[in-house]
Formats: sequence, structure tokens, C-alpha cells
Amino acid sequence: MIARLGFAFLFAAAIATALGAQQQPPQQPPQQQPQQQQRFRAGVELVSLNVTVTDGTGKYVTDLGQDDFEVYEDGARQNLTFFSRTQTPISLALLLDTSASMEERMPIAQEAAIGFARQLHKDDQAAIIDFDSQVRILAPFTGDGAALEKAIRATTANGSTSLYNAIYISLKELRKTRATSASDIRRQAVVLLSDGDDTSSLIEFDEVLDLAKRSETTIYAIGLRQGEIGRREFKEAEFVLRQLSQETGGRAYFPTDARELPKIYQAIWDELSSQYSIAYSSTNPKRDGAWRRILVRIARPGLTARTKQGYYGPTGS
Repeated sequence: MIARLGFAFLFAAAIATALGAQQQPPQQPPQQQPQQQQRFRAGVELVSLNVTVTDGTGKYVTDLGQDDFEVYEDGARQNLTFFSRTQTPISLALLLDTSASMEERMPIAQEAAIGFARQLHKDDQAAIIDFDSQVRILAPFTGDGAALEKAIRATTANGSTSLYNAIYISLKELRKTRATSASDIRRQAVVLLSDGDDTSSLIEFDEVLDLAKRSETTIYAIGLRQGEIGRREFKEAEFVLRQLSQETGGRAYFPTDARELPKIYQAIWDELSSQYSIAYSSTNPKRDGAWRRILVRIARPGLTARTKQGYYGPTGS
């Protein structure tokens, strides 16, 4: 079964419980019930999506209904099994580049990140991860705003840039927040700030991209350029950050001045606060592990939907 976080857990459990109630004889021994439910869940493939909808001016549109959404998987129309405009709590990894090149801009970057963390709601949680030559989890996932702020203020600039290692570790940490009950269901996001190419990671970019595409995580990337916009040494970092954000349904920003950071963090928060949560049960019965392309269209004219570009199908029998 697809390792789907969040809505997949809720739907599969709910449907399996309902089916079990209909098919099991009243006197059936209790020890047989988990086996029957497990067999059912293995045949249900649910795909959850966080969808951002904008109009022609880039303004978020938040008043749509379920009938306004059309979801296609490899060109085949899918029927939605869940739709919500209510903001689901979020687990968010906040990544900060603390390499030596960030030294002069650290105070501004810290204040911008603190302002972002202060907007988290009471049911949200975040982790603070910084990276230079090494990757450090300064604060594990928590809703304690004071602990998050303390961790951000503790960052100092030094060393090289292990960007890929940091993203890989953050995605692994987010997997640990997997829901164990309906009340634990959360959206997942990574918000990262970096000012240049990776120079010291042991992990290759292809490994990071593959893990991101297999996750339920949306990546928002801020590439803080040094100097002129077209500077050659930033081209690789720009490609990396754009691809990670596009594949996962997020966005990439490329400011040239650290003073733009508060505005960008606010834009990311505004988007996270404006998303729809939807899910569908895939009509594709194959279990070949192949990549499945997702497209979301909006019936209302002039609107554009953005979400992750696809997912890997299930494997096994």
C-alpha cells in the first residue's frame, strides 16, 4: 500500500471499519477482524493533495467548492473522496543556511524566521534545523514558540553548505510525525533558506529529489542571491531549489536583498493558510511502482491550481 501520510490514514481506516461492520458475522471471533481490515486496506490507494488556487492577479481564491475541482491521474479523471477548506494543522521544518557566507545577513535572516515561526497556530508544530558543514536539529518538532525562537537566535554563521544533507534529514524527520490517529493528521512542509550551491553534502541531489517526490511534503525554497541576479555560481542552486519546489507543489523565491525576507516568509505563510485539502482513491489498479502524473483543474474560468506533480504508485501484490 502506498505510504500516504494524513488523509490516507483517515479514509482507509474509516472505510475499512465500515466495510468490516457490513461483512463480518456478529459471532465472528475478534482475532479475525484485523486480518480482514488489513486485506481491504491493501486494495485501497488514496492520494492526498494540498492545493493552492490563484486568479490571474496571483490572489488566493478560497471560496471554491468540491465541484469546482477536477483531478486527473495520468489523464484519467478521478473522483474526490475528501474535500476541505478548513486549514489542517501543519508540521513544518524550518531550515536555515548558516554557512560562512551568511554572516553579515544572519541578524536579518533570524528576525525574519522568528516572525514566521510566531504565526504558527496552537495545533501546529515546527522544527528548527540549521546547516553549514554539518546539519543540526536545534529544536525538534514542537508547538512551543519560545523554544523555536531560542533555537533560531542560537544560530551562527560558519563553514560550508551541506544543503542536500539538510533537506534529506528534514524529510526523514517529517516522516516521524506520521499520523497514528485522525486527530494527528497534519500537512507537511519544508521552508528553507540558502544563499548558494551545495558544497559539502554526502547525499546527491537525485537522492534528495526522489525522497521529496515520495513524501507528502511541500517544499518552499528561498534562494538568497549574492550580488547581481544572473551571477553564474548561483545557477545550480537556482535549478535545484526550483525543481524541489515545483515537484512538491511549493514555490521558490530568489531575493537579492536580505531585507526582502520578512515579506517572502509572510507570502509563504499566506499560501499555507489558503490551501485546500483534497483526496481521491486512484482508479489505477497496477502495482508497478511507476510514477503517476497528477493534474488539478478548476472549473471556474481564470483560475489556476498548483499541487505536487505526481507520486509513485504502489508495489507488491
